[in-house]
Amino acid sequence: MRHYITARLSMFTFVSVALALVITTESCNKDQLSQVLPENNPTETAAKPPVGGKQYTLVPDKDGRLVVDGSIYKAGEILNLKGTFSAIVFNNLKGASGSPIIVKNASGTVVKIGNPSWSGGSWATAISFVNCHYVKAGGEKSKSEFVVQGSTQTGREAYFDFTLSQHTDNFEIANVTIQNGGTGIWAKTDPVKGDVSTQYPNSYMENLLIHDVAISGTNNEAFYIGHTALYWNLTANAPYYGAPSGFTSGQEYVQPIKWRNVKIYNNSVSNGGADGIQTAAIDKLEIYGNTVTNWGGQHNSGHNGGILIGGRTTNTNVHDNYVHDGWGELIQFYGSGENGATHIIHNNLLRDNQGDGVSLRGTDKAVVQITNNTIARTGGVSLRINGYFGQTAAQIVKDNAFIQPRVNGGTIVPNAYIYTENGASVTEGTGADANSKFATVADAGVDTNNFYQPKSGSALLTTGYRTN
Repeated sequence: MRHYITARLSMFTFVSVALALVITTESCNKDQLSQVLPENNPTETAAKPPVGGKQYTLVPDKDGRLVVDGSIYKAGEILNLKGTFSAIVFNNLKGASGSPIIVKNASGTVVKIGNPSWSGGSWATAISFVNCHYVKAGGEKSKSEFVVQGSTQTGREAYFDFTLSQHTDNFEIANVTIQNGGTGIWAKTDPVKGDVSTQYPNSYMENLLIHDVAISGTNNEAFYIGHTALYWNLTANAPYYGAPSGFTSGQEYVQPIKWRNVKIYNNSVSNGGADGIQTAAIDKLEIYGNTVTNWGGQHNSGHNGGILIGGRTTNTNVHDNYVHDGWGELIQFYGSGENGATHIIHNNLLRDNQGDGVSLRGTDKAVVQITNNTIARTGGVSLRINGYFGQTAAQIVKDNAFIQPRVNGGTIVPNAYIYTENGASVTEGTGADANSKFATVADAGVDTNNFYQPKSGSALLTTGYRTN
């Protein structure tokens, strides 16, 4: 088992360079747009303005690129993307609360963004939003209309499909298909020396909604939301994952800023190389209604969570997800109990993987309420609670169905269902709230073709996952 805060270094070896190469490219304003449009197209097409404002149609230049100075657009305006783009960069879009700038496909068309042939160098991001606020991006009607196609070549681990950086917040991503590349959706802000607004707790990134997105085939994480580094070494401009006692004397360390109020829902994630939905450094996080399957294709024990609630997360709620058939652990929790934070894992169907089922390794005496989940056919134990990093308060575990643990081998003894170590403890439900524990699927009496719902006469009673 590995500790979350030491596991993410590889991502940062290329992220700053990959984003900088795109972001520093010269941006265009309205007068310059004629330089990037084919001669047989108007500079921009103003459709009948909706209630919120004007519409503009943006097309790629001769190299398939579009770099936009967003400061020329107003809240409520709509930017229609038309054609096939190798890369898009939006800088400084500023919508308003209740009146976002909308970035979508041109009506009746499919927009395609990204460079499947990318094998290194600049333009390493398909679509990037830099210092943008109050924006909604995605397909007008469905995810099939807004398609991001990442690299399929050697070195694609350094390619980003969809990024939000440099304070970008108050953002909604909806109706998007993302395929291949390195990392699917990447959203965080790195600390900058001399800019205290990039250093916790001086500011937050507020309000992120990601829903109705399909991500498949990424080499790395499908979702990379929030900063995974505990500290940032401003002197070396590098992440630091250890304790303050290990700081290098004379060098300056700060913590990255957090997201606040993030919802990730109704998405599908499949066939990825690392974690499915990875989150970190978020206060008020809700993950629900997602399907995650076949993650962890790299078979890397440091990048193997179906859903990962990472370090510095507080007030989290993970419910009604379906996570199955992957390599690694179904749900991983590294959150914090600071300031009385609450954490919930409720009514999830979690089945068929190569590692443990749900794994808790949090800090600051975090308490997770684990209720009404079905955890079935895990390679290791159903639920593992590790107090090594400070999650030593009693966890609340009730009304769950633990079914057939240790399918990879090992005796099914009582702690195969709930395993505690390093000072961890648990309070199990009793009576009507007791957990159900079954050595085999047959013993549980569930329908494996219908989301493990109980058959007539099932011994599950009221425990476990229920479809809505």
